[in-house]
Amino acid sequence: MTPADDGKLYRLIGSPDLADPVLVVALEGWVDAGYGAAGATAHLLGVTDTALVATFDTDVLVDHRSRRPVLHLVEGVNSGLTWPSIELRHGHDLDGHDVLVLTGTEPDIRWRAFTSDVVGLAVSLGVRLSVGLGAYPAPVPHTRPVRLATTATDAELAARGGDVHTTLDVPSGVGAAIEERWAELDRPAIGLWAQVPHYAAGMPYPDASASLVEGLARLSGLRFDTDPLREAAREHRERLDELVSTNIEHTRMVHNLEAAYDAERSGPGLTAFAPAAGEELAAEVERFLRDLESGGTDSPS
Repeated sequence: MTPADDGKLYRLIGSPDLADPVLVVALEGWVDAGYGAAGATAHLLGVTDTALVATFDTDVLVDHRSRRPVLHLVEGVNSGLTWPSIELRHGHDLDGHDVLVLTGTEPDIRWRAFTSDVVGLAVSLGVRLSVGLGAYPAPVPHTRPVRLATTATDAELAARGGDVHTTLDVPSGVGAAIEERWAELDRPAIGLWAQVPHYAAGMPYPDASASLVEGLARLSGLRFDTDPLREAAREHRERLDELVSTNIEHTRMVHNLEAAYDAERSGPGLTAFAPAAGEELAAEVERFLRDLESGGTDSPS
């Protein structure tokens, strides 16, 4: 990519005619348990034709030693590299409303300049709301609906966005920096974070992806078809149910998590679950689902 003009970190590719678009921020590289945000983003980009609006200069923003390009070899011949990219793409919801999706790899450096450029570009395109997507592992059961936590620019937006509202200090991703920049401009922005069962966080968890897309729709007034994600979530739950039912310790752990979930308890000493059992189950989940994907027929043990 050639350097952007006017000192900007992006190059404008197209200038679509937009009407009050919503910006979805879904960059790879920060916490994404169960690939919840990745699955939601892939779904959003897959259900509509999208057009490239802008590309960001990853030669400036990305350390290629930590995020290396992918080499494509064909019978020993170098057929090219796929480099990390950051793109802003334009699509539509089911009713034709405009949606902008910021996708690609999270920058390694120059976060302040990056967030300033992202928000400045979004403002120039008339963005009315910015929604970030993410997911994190939590002591919750797969047998209950996915809860959404929020990071928002104001309390009213946070209350509308999710079920979990916490007070704590945690490391952040660039999405939080983008939210902070929106707040400085007194414009609405929110991050939606799906809680994924800690024992299923290492494999795709479509229930989280569906919940994130539905949370986005609820906040923005947009409409998306989440039936494919919900069907995938149903099948995934059946697999987890089968695996858990074969081990009494796993069954007991899930029951404890259900009790804590139903009681709406919070805080470290109030949620009763066995970390060792969770780690063991996580390993079995990974092995079991890998075997299913490869066509294996062995029963879980």
